[in-house]
Amino acid sequence: MSTQPKKKEKNMKSQRLTASVLLLLILSLTTFAQENRLPTGIERITSVEGITEYRLGNGLKVLLFPDQTKQTMTVNVTYLVGSKHENYGESGMAHLLEHMVFKGSPKYLRPDDEFAKRGARSNGTTSFDRTNYFETFPASDDNLNWALVFEADRMVNSFIAEKDLKSEFSVVRNEFESGENNPFRVMIDKMLATAYQWHNYGNTTIGARSDIENVPVDRLQAFYKNFYQPDNAVLVVAGKIDEAKTLELVNKYFGAIPRPTRVLRKLYTDEPVQDGERQVVVRRAGDTQLVMAGYHIAPGSHPDNAALSVLDSILSDTPSGRLHKNLVETKKASRVFSLAFSTREPGYTLFGVQLRKENSLDEARDVLLQTVEGVAAKPPTAEEVERAKADILKNIELSLNSSDQVGIALSNYISQGDWRLLFLDRDRIRKVTPEDVRRVGANYLKQTNRTVGNFIPTEKIDRAEVPNVSGDEIAAMLKDYKGNATVAAGEVFDPSPANIESRTTRSNIGGLKIALLPKENRGDAANVDLTLNFGDEKSLMNRASAASFAGQMLMRGTLKRTRQQIQDELNRLKANAIVGGDATSAFASIETTRQNLPAVIRLVGEILREPAFPASEFETLKQEALTALENQRSEPQSVARNFLLRHFNIYPKGHPFYARAVEEQIAEVKALTLDDVKKFYQDFYGASNGQMAVVGDFEAKDVTAAATEVFGNWKSPRPFERIKGEFRDVAAVNKNLETPDKANAFFVAQLNLKLRDDSPDYPALILGNYILGASGLNSRILERLRQKDGLSYGAGSRLSVSELDETGTFFASAIYAPENAAKLEAAFKEEIARMLKDGFSAEEVAAAKQGWAQSQQVSRTQDRRLARILNNYLYLGRTIAWDAEIERKVQALTPEQINQAMRKYITPDKITFIKAGDFAKSKAK
Repeated sequence: MSTQPKKKEKNMKSQRLTASVLLLLILSLTTFAQENRLPTGIERITSVEGITEYRLGNGLKVLLFPDQTKQTMTVNVTYLVGSKHENYGESGMAHLLEHMVFKGSPKYLRPDDEFAKRGARSNGTTSFDRTNYFETFPASDDNLNWALVFEADRMVNSFIAEKDLKSEFSVVRNEFESGENNPFRVMIDKMLATAYQWHNYGNTTIGARSDIENVPVDRLQAFYKNFYQPDNAVLVVAGKIDEAKTLELVNKYFGAIPRPTRVLRKLYTDEPVQDGERQVVVRRAGDTQLVMAGYHIAPGSHPDNAALSVLDSILSDTPSGRLHKNLVETKKASRVFSLAFSTREPGYTLFGVQLRKENSLDEARDVLLQTVEGVAAKPPTAEEVERAKADILKNIELSLNSSDQVGIALSNYISQGDWRLLFLDRDRIRKVTPEDVRRVGANYLKQTNRTVGNFIPTEKIDRAEVPNVSGDEIAAMLKDYKGNATVAAGEVFDPSPANIESRTTRSNIGGLKIALLPKENRGDAANVDLTLNFGDEKSLMNRASAASFAGQMLMRGTLKRTRQQIQDELNRLKANAIVGGDATSAFASIETTRQNLPAVIRLVGEILREPAFPASEFETLKQEALTALENQRSEPQSVARNFLLRHFNIYPKGHPFYARAVEEQIAEVKALTLDDVKKFYQDFYGASNGQMAVVGDFEAKDVTAAATEVFGNWKSPRPFERIKGEFRDVAAVNKNLETPDKANAFFVAQLNLKLRDDSPDYPALILGNYILGASGLNSRILERLRQKDGLSYGAGSRLSVSELDETGTFFASAIYAPENAAKLEAAFKEEIARMLKDGFSAEEVAAAKQGWAQSQQVSRTQDRRLARILNNYLYLGRTIAWDAEIERKVQALTPEQINQAMRKYITPDKITFIKAGDFAKSKAK
């Protein structure tokens, strides 16, 4: 096996200077060449950090972001229309339209089939100021050409037909109902509706139920024709693309769309300055309490936004945040959170607290308000500001290394006024001072600008004047803006199993198996996936809760660092890391850069080897766990899933795989002691048996040295022995579970399967389930339940098969309105029966093969996912050649083989059905 050549070190100052001059010369010549070969009618506007903006004659803005390290490409179209643009009776129209344009056009009757065939990850989202549509494909000329043709066609030729509206409105209503189940969503919607008296930011994006159900199709069509036009859109193409060729294709397909003659209405409603506290009270079924405080803030483009972002982190971060310290650490609440809306016009920021029923809501509210509005009296320290800035800037820098994510994220900045605000906001955050943070806190987070309390007359007028930003002001801010130097581009990497295998080296460090896949990435990005295996069936009996808490306590402090100091060090090293553990293993996931990877591995080693188990953090974790468990008592999804797990449980109480009821888990958490947790760690943690995979930009010798230092001599107290899974037939049941006052219901179905993933039938089952319920919108289940019958917003199926034991499951789920319970179950059963009776057609199978293969390729382009695969294969004793063999077998399948396998294993009379919802209320209507 070969490895990638090491990067040459540039130690001489003259070498660096020569390289820099040469790079500038190349970039200048490239820019000159591009500007002089632009297609007719296209104007180059500006370029910042590898992203270049062009303008077509019809008004379409185009952003191109070439990144040869990504073997994918992302096409994203942002329309500058959102819920803000809706009129009376049209609430939710922008979001409903987002659904409708997926219904096709005369040229594309079934676009979902094309997405699936090409292995695309596609979706759309709607917000206050914009709607966007995006798809990520394996990079190829054919896929890019198709995506651009499709998006250009979707812009002006979508059906928006009456027949589609009749089915889709109920799907959107189901999505609306799922939000009605969520106390957080309900509270946020009510808060915004109270905070905004006139501006449409006060309307929930999903809309009012009556508008969703009754909107006439002609109004929807008019809305579409008005806003879905090139002069109101921004096209982003990112990934492995040739910029010149892509620009020609864009001009060919989008340039053919004429500039509309209509003139978009200018919106002129400003929200008046709030002149006193406002209060919201929501009384609904539930098991935990919430209190929130919200405040009007400046638009996302305003210079204050940077300081507000830093202030948000100072207040709400865990564990350094003031709210966490004043509420969670003092046991007055279980969790704190925040949510900021960075919008085109003056936005909103929310701070919230979740607490158990036994805690005082009044006390929590008082502390929340005192902490949030006390920033002026207790200004942020330099340490707090620098910590928050480091965290925010780290996440921005890491995100900029993924062109597919940048392409989508740009939508939010486009809707705020200009895509370059992404970089300008980053630059502003770098310059934020403690005085900046104190000033914005004093200006915005004040009593008269608050939504949570009662109105109180006052003689002293102290109101928050919230500024706005005009388009001209945004243009002035960004005039001549250049940004930072372009990030290191990386290499073109082939994600085929053969190439991955040829580039991967494997070795052992003590009991740790290591897989290294070096490749030059954009921004020198690197990912690590680590697993440490421990224990056996006998030694792990009755220790599930202690195991869970031991894993969750790891990042809450070491012998050398507090929880906050760990987070500060990760920020300094520009790293994200998750370290945890469960009943049979400990694990770690790392995302960082080449330069910092060895140091981050050592820090993760410290977290794993030297946990301090602080008593205060243990008590905080117990409160958080109890709150989360108590919240599961009434949520339909949790109720249904827990009942399903209990029904299929075959293990005795105390076994590591035993499915515990919620009440059992609550009792165990209450009885758990810190000594129990420490004892579990002492009995099991070590590196005598484990795996570590590293994928990305790194120096192999440095990574190996760091791993040897951390794990080489760390022995496990007890030997590891894998706990074998066991297949058992479980009698089918069909059960309805009542969850009162919940607008959305949850459906689950499960069937146990006796096979392993090396079974001859396994490839056929993969593709059969892909067609049935795993391929997204064009799967048979979602096609029936959502596209045809309009019963469910989200539904699908999953095939899960063990690599080592003859155990597997076929699982399906759906959300729906309780009154549609009988219809949904009947439709699901009909689709299973149709599959078993008629089978899959040759056309379905051919399309599924193509879509599934491309989706596998997309997965291998994601370094984090690839590291997880290599880690797992080290445990199984496999190489990535396993993927190539499975893909070969899938491509060789005939429809008859797939149909035969599905009929052999999917037996309807053995499927268990569990439904949770407010069925009593729906029957009473």
